[in-house]
Amino acid sequence: MPDICPKCGLPLEICVCNVLDRETETKIKVYIKKAKFDKVVTVVEGISPEEIERTAKSLKRMLACGGTYKSNYVELQGEHRQAAKKALESIGYKPDSIDVA
Repeated sequence: MPDICPKCGLPLEICVCNVLDRETETKIKVYIKKAKFDKVVTVVEGISPEEIERTAKSLKRMLACGGTYKSNYVELQGEHRQAAKKALESIGYKPDSIDVA
């Protein structure tokens, strides 16, 4: 018995809920802030809680940096604003929904 998507009820092999969620996503905000000892951290906000773990792992791998994710944002070590925008676009997020500050 194949696994069933809890949102749409279709088998996971043909489910497109994740793709649709990325396309209808609200604004994603990418900005930097200072952390301890004047270190720079890139913050990505606006990703849904269901996608945040997978997106954080992809961003860390693509940008070759460390980081973490909380319930509503991703922190990446270093200044990666423009690179994070390109990486988010390659993952499948719409370019016009990503705001870089």
